[in-house]
Parts: sequence; structure tokens; C-alpha cells
Amino acid sequence: MRWFTAFLGVAILAAVAAIVLVLPRGGDAPKSERPPIASPSTTSSAALTPEASAFTDPCGTFETETPTPYAVTGYWLIPTVDHCTWRRQLAAIHEVGGDTVIRIGWGLQARRVDGEGRVLANEGDEADPRYEPCVEDGLPCVAAAERDLKAANPGNRVSWTFVYRTDEAFGSDLFRCPEFERKITIGKTVFYRLVTTEDGTDDASCANITAKGRGYHVILIAAAEKDSLTELLDLGDQFGVRVFPALPLAPRDPAQKTRAAKQGTNTLITLTRRILQDYGARFQGRDSLGGFYQPFELQMREMRYTGSDDPKEVDKDHPTLRVYAAQHQIVEQEMPGKPILVSPYLDARKGRPISATPKQVAAGFEALARTGVGIIAPQDSRGTGKVGLFWPDQRDEQVDERLRPVVGKTATNGSAYHGSTRDYYREMAAARERMVGQGYNVQLWANVEAFEPSQGEFCEDRTGDRGRTDKKRLDTAVTQVGRYVSKVVSYMWSDFFTCGSPSLSEEIVRDYNRPIPVDAVRKERDIQDGMEIRGYNMPLGSKVTITWDGQDAPRTVEVAGVDLTEPPPDLPARMGTAWIPFDWTQVPGGAWVQIEVAAPDGRAAAEALHVRISA
Repeated sequence: MRWFTAFLGVAILAAVAAIVLVLPRGGDAPKSERPPIASPSTTSSAALTPEASAFTDPCGTFETETPTPYAVTGYWLIPTVDHCTWRRQLAAIHEVGGDTVIRIGWGLQARRVDGEGRVLANEGDEADPRYEPCVEDGLPCVAAAERDLKAANPGNRVSWTFVYRTDEAFGSDLFRCPEFERKITIGKTVFYRLVTTEDGTDDASCANITAKGRGYHVILIAAAEKDSLTELLDLGDQFGVRVFPALPLAPRDPAQKTRAAKQGTNTLITLTRRILQDYGARFQGRDSLGGFYQPFELQMREMRYTGSDDPKEVDKDHPTLRVYAAQHQIVEQEMPGKPILVSPYLDARKGRPISATPKQVAAGFEALARTGVGIIAPQDSRGTGKVGLFWPDQRDEQVDERLRPVVGKTATNGSAYHGSTRDYYREMAAARERMVGQGYNVQLWANVEAFEPSQGEFCEDRTGDRGRTDKKRLDTAVTQVGRYVSKVVSYMWSDFFTCGSPSLSEEIVRDYNRPIPVDAVRKERDIQDGMEIRGYNMPLGSKVTITWDGQDAPRTVEVAGVDLTEPPPDLPARMGTAWIPFDWTQVPGGAWVQIEVAAPDGRAAAEALHVRISA
């Protein structure tokens, strides 16, 4: 996932290396720390317009206005068999300003078959009930495929069987050789039988099947009678939301489950190519198809990927990244201009041998970009407790109580973690700048996790021991990442935004316009010293309270102007600026300053900014 932007004044560039936010003195508008984001596709950046302001269908009456827009604008969705659930979910997502949904997908799996050709369950020796109904001419579908291949040439054989499940329905462009590949309808269940060569060449014609005997892989797809992706894209058009369907998930390495298996790569590439060819025939030109989600999750850490074909270099590359690159190449060939989104996770825990520092994560970002992804939306990993939300001057403070089951009851932020969320996104933003300079069109988004590590409010069995979080903590996460990213997305709408009473989505609707500051720079207007704050929901009448150690009393100043300068081109949607007059000479050099923002009605932001100025 979903799942990251920042701009500072010219003088602030030198301070970034010191891993602190320094407020430079200067009257000019702050300049970006990095070049504008090069969007891989206009379809992923230009706003969609809902088809109507309101409509009614069998699922109810729905508004397509956006009455309560929030800082998070994209969400993961779990597939559902209830089509009205899709409609309600997209309506609710759109209501809080969401313009992007990302589909959870399914994996390609190698399976054993019994002597009759029945597909066996992933574990054990029983037939898998999902695929057992697939029968042709009284034979299990895999056995029927091998019969047909041998009839074409006695030397043909089925050397491996793969299965894939989906709630989609495909068209005829899924097939390369209709004589041997077909759609099989059993009642309301639909199967697709594909045949592919062992080496993944996916011959342009079917002549080789009869010309020479060789080994083949059979892919048996358990699919749906009605295509969910067509339905989601139609809903995307209705609500002005872009959809990122998942690519087929790579088989996992049996010896190391966190890595993609090399052995199944050829078959994965063939399946990806077939599905993308079908998409191209049916969905080319659909604006609501925003791109594709790479669902194979990996940890963001120092990784190597060169893409070299030199046999001496191949084994030095991260195996999962090589699988990524092969799959991403198919997307570029079949659906050019549609970006691929990947959402790796972070682990900053000092006590873990596999954890990574911010700079190691930045190196991983660069390796990921080389595989052809257009959007990297790292999980902030606060929901799992692998990273904490804190400022540099809070390193000696105790970790958030909700993180103690993960890092220990006595841990401090500094003893538990290599760095904070902000540290990691700052380094990844710098890495993105380097990759853009090398010609890679890659965006940095943030995927803020909408759950807690444990002991939270229970949602559904499928979420395990994870519990939903609250809006205050979500606002805090947005504050930490918002300076460095071009979009904030969240894992996941179903079920973490919809469980509980009130649900998290209901909390957002009730409190959507609470201030969320993300950044501050020292900025003069005319001859008056002052401060520009970037963030959300900071209109005229908002109040800013400034505090530092040794101060006689906190200083409160009312916002004097909003959006006084043209915003930089790579800020997240709906982010703006607020300016206040403030004499910075009264603050001791090097002091950490807390900047709290409150709405005109008194509602304070969940998190204060912590900054310090140069001496």
C-alpha cells in the first residue's frame, strides 16, 4: 500500500542533514527541498469529477458531494460479495474526501494434484473444495487439460499445477490458445483454464503445442460470474474515485515466506500478462483505473537491485525485487502510463536484528524505484508498533502506552527505535529526489495505519488482535508524514474505519476540519518577521500558541493570512498555509519550540509541531 511532501525555505536545506527542522530567516517564499514530483501518469494525479451530485439505485440513495473532506485521501478495501457494500463503502470514502481505493488481492499458488487430477488443499491430502467442482467431460479440469495436451502431441505433459482465485470475471483476451484454454461454468461458479509453457515464453501461436512435446503448467482460476473490477470502475466514475486493482500476488518461497519464490516467476509473469491483456481490451482509457497495486509485501531496508542480466550479478539482487521488476515490465508493456503502487513496511525497533535505520530504508527506496514502481507508499508501521510517532526532543520520553506490548513497558522512544516516523520519511523524500534526478518517475506517498498493535477495540476475526485507532492518533500520524509526501492513504477502510461506535469514519465526519499542522518555516511578509505553517484546516481566526523552555509565558498569535503565496506543486490535496507575525529574535538560539494550532472554535490540533531555530 496506500501507504508522502515537503517544502522549506532556501536556508533550511543545510539543516535537513542535521535531522532537525530549522526555521531560516528570509523574506522570500520557501523553496521546495526537492523537485516537483514527476507524475507517472496524468490519470493518477488529475482529479476525477463525480458523474452526478446525487443518484438512487437498488442499494439506496447516495450523494456525490464531499461535505467532510479529510487529510487522508486513499484507502485499502477488502473484497466483498455484497455489491451494495461496495456502493456504501465508496460513498462513505468519497464523503470524507477519498479519491483513491486500493484493492486487496490474491496469490498464485503451486498445488499438488492426486492421481485423478484433483487439486489438493494447500495442506493435507484432501481435494480443495474451491477447485473440486471444476469438471470437464467427467474429468477434473487439470486432468482434462493434460488429456487435451497429450492429444495434440503425446510428448506433452503437465509438469506443474497452479491455482488462483479472484472475484473478477475475464473476457476472451485472457486466452492465448482457445483450443486448449477455456472458460468453464459450473452453476454460478466460473473457472478459467490456462496453459503456459514451463519457461514462461507464452508462445504467440498455438503451433508449438502440436509441433513438439514439452512440459506445461496449468493455471486453474476460480473466478466470479460478475466482474467486480468493472463494478468498482463504474462506481469510481460515479463518485470520482480512482481504483488500483491488485496484481496477482507472487508465490512465496517455501524456505523463506517473506520472499517471492523464483520457481514460480515464469508462471506468474504469464498470468499477469494474460490478465493485463484482458484489462487492456476492456479498460484502456478508463480514467477511474488509476494504476495497479503490487501486493507482495516486503520490508523496506537496504536492498540491492541492478536489473543486470549478468549471471554473476543476478544472485546478488534481492530475489523479490527481481520478481517485482519482471511483473512490472508486463504492466508497462500492456497498460503503459498506469503507475504501479507498492506499500512496504518499516521496522525501526533497535532490539530486532532485521530492523533498519532511516538511511538503510532510503537505500531500499532507491532499489524499489529501479524495479519500475511509480508510487512507493511505505506503511508508517505505527499500527504494528514497529515505528513510533515522536520528535527529536522527545527521545528520552516513555513510548506511547499502546506501544509497550511491542517494545517493552520501560522503553523510551530513543531506546526502542532507531528513529521516528518523521526521520524515515525525511530520508525517503531525499531518496526520491535522487531517483527523480536519475530519471525515475516515482512518487512518495504515506500509508498511515488505522489500527493499534494490540489491546485495541476489536473489529473482525480477519484483523487478528489488531484494534482500531482513534482520530487523534491518525491526525498525529498525518502531522508526522505530511511534510514529505504528495498523498496520504490508509490501511484499511474495511474494517478499521467502520467498526465500533462511533466508528473511526464517523469520528472523521464529526471532526473533519480540526487543524492538522505538518510543517513551519520562518517567513517575513514585507518587513515583518513571522512564520508560515503548512497543514490542513487553518482558516483566519485560528490561533497559534508558541512555547519554549525558559519562556515567561506562552505566546498566542492569531492567523493573519491564509494561502498568501502560490502553493508548491507537490503538496497533498487540500493542504494550505497560514501566516502569523512573530518576532523570532526573542527565541534563544537552538531552543526547541512547540507550535500549537487551534481552530477559531477552540479545537486544538492533536499534535504540536516541534521545531528549533538556528543560533
